[in-house]
Amino acid sequence: MFRFDMPTLGDIKSRCKITTFFAHKCADIQKKCVKIDTFGKIFRARTLFICVYKIFFVPLCGFSIRTEQQTYNKQFFNTMQKKFLSVALCLLAALTMTAQEVDKAKVTKNADAAAKAGADLQSLEQGEKAWKFDGTLGLNAAATGLVNWAAGGKNNVNGVAYVKLHLLYHKNAIAWETNFDTDFGMMWIQQKEDPFQKSSDNIKLATKFGWEFKENWYLTVLGSFQSQYAIGREYILGGYNPITSKWLAPSYTDISVGIDWKKSYKGADFSIYLSPIAGRITTAYIGENWNKRYSEEEFLGELKYALDNADDLTRAAAKAAYDAAKAGYEAGGAGYAAQQALHSDLRSILQEKYDTYIYDKNTGDKIYRNARAEFGLSFKGSIAYTYKDFKVGTTLVLFTPYQGKGFNVKELWEKNNPGFTYDGYFEYSNNNRFFGMFDVDWDVALSYQFLKCLQVTLQTSLKYYPGTLIDNADGIAAERCQFKGIIGLGVGYSF
Repeated sequence: MFRFDMPTLGDIKSRCKITTFFAHKCADIQKKCVKIDTFGKIFRARTLFICVYKIFFVPLCGFSIRTEQQTYNKQFFNTMQKKFLSVALCLLAALTMTAQEVDKAKVTKNADAAAKAGADLQSLEQGEKAWKFDGTLGLNAAATGLVNWAAGGKNNVNGVAYVKLHLLYHKNAIAWETNFDTDFGMMWIQQKEDPFQKSSDNIKLATKFGWEFKENWYLTVLGSFQSQYAIGREYILGGYNPITSKWLAPSYTDISVGIDWKKSYKGADFSIYLSPIAGRITTAYIGENWNKRYSEEEFLGELKYALDNADDLTRAAAKAAYDAAKAGYEAGGAGYAAQQALHSDLRSILQEKYDTYIYDKNTGDKIYRNARAEFGLSFKGSIAYTYKDFKVGTTLVLFTPYQGKGFNVKELWEKNNPGFTYDGYFEYSNNNRFFGMFDVDWDVALSYQFLKCLQVTLQTSLKYYPGTLIDNADGIAAERCQFKGIIGLGVGYSF
């Protein structure tokens, strides 16, 4: 039998070596536990340590065995030693697994830190680039070939060249961003009349200068310009093709000051711009020489078409009619001055089409001008997203002027012209351009590049401008929504 009692000095000395050995081992284990990163792993290792301590050291130091029971003491010590070895093996296995997990996590963490340090070092050595320039240029083409096609159609080839450039300056709190988008396309149709026709013509330039006064928030000045390169025509089969647009007719220039919020998230760049101080200038500029030349073409257009397409039997009569009309025009009877007086010259036609005229407050008559300036509220939102070789971008621009409907043109005109009925489209002087009526420009562009140089693109453009009149198929003019879509496969280069 044995009894619990405080150990004597001899007993303590006899077990000193064993106790010291165990103490050192457990201290090493505890140090390893402290190095473990996660809380769960620390808790597991500390629990194993406490178990070892309570199982082995408390019995070894908490009681003594008298000399007459040495045989039992030896058996007890052997049993305790086996238990210790078993638990030690379990502890060693747990620490090995933990060490492997910790090492893997540390290696990953150290690798990321090394990569970041390398990038920072390179940035310090070379200096951070304040200017960034990138863009895309390419050529899209489409062709249609028909042989004995019962449903009808004509062979045609369409090609569109496009350029998209982006320039960014960003340093400290200053950001200056400029975008230039342009495209021009021609189409060939297998037909006698007008085989070559313009299919696309667009110029867009926008620049934005901002000062970051708070994270992602910029005090911004924005300017933009839209127009086209070449003369645009309405192609009419079996007749003269009247001119509908040209360089600076129309053009839209915006200047504004506002707040811009910009944020990048998971590969997408967001921008929302709002300006309560915005100006828009709409032009329909026609020079005097240009107007004189093309007004004559407009006046003689139908006769010229009849002469160009006359057969041998009708050619003489068509030429006589054309020569007589031209002589009368040059003599002044129905010439340029008469066209201007009747507002049938090309300048008056385009300025009325793009709503750059005003009304006389006394008579209600139209006064034609090259430009119209407005002050109002502007909004611009854009999203640009890139995933590997796929790119998508969309931009929405809204503008509404700070003005009312104006005076009643119909009542004023009929008052000054008794017996006549006002046949104008707009009843009020501001031509439906008052606060709450928005100019809308919404563009969407998608592209996917494959085989390094080939691209599939989809571009759409939706516009709506209050006050801009567009003829339908029956020749009836009204405010209408404009839409253009281009799908192409071609060669593209991005840099």
